[in-house]
Amino acid sequence: MGNRLQTIVSHRDLRVWQEAMGLAEATYRTVADAPSRWRFALADQAIRAAASVPANIAEGYGRNSPGSYVQFLKVARGSLNELDTHILLAQRVGAFDSEQAARLLEQSERVGKMLNALIKSVRSTVK
Repeated sequence: MGNRLQTIVSHRDLRVWQEAMGLAEATYRTVADAPSRWRFALADQAIRAAASVPANIAEGYGRNSPGSYVQFLKVARGSLNELDTHILLAQRVGAFDSEQAARLLEQSERVGKMLNALIKSVRSTVK
């Protein structure tokens, strides 16, 4: 298949936002499937961090300044690191099995690479 150019009209058109939304959804579903004794503690922190990633990508996109956009993308990256920590902790205490954690961490790594590439791209427009 050839490389298709897509017009970006909204933050919803960004692949990184779409991937981050998929990660947030997968986090919600994994937390919902966690043993009930872990659900409350996980829900508050992991879901908050997971939802913060696409939310900050969207908020940054809506800014009129590349510098501000990069700052929000960095906040999204920080939330992604926070989510990784919650996933690993959930695995350590037995709330997530290793397969669940691996799936989420793989998605997170993909989003992280995309965020880093977007940060680099937006920065290059400033110079």
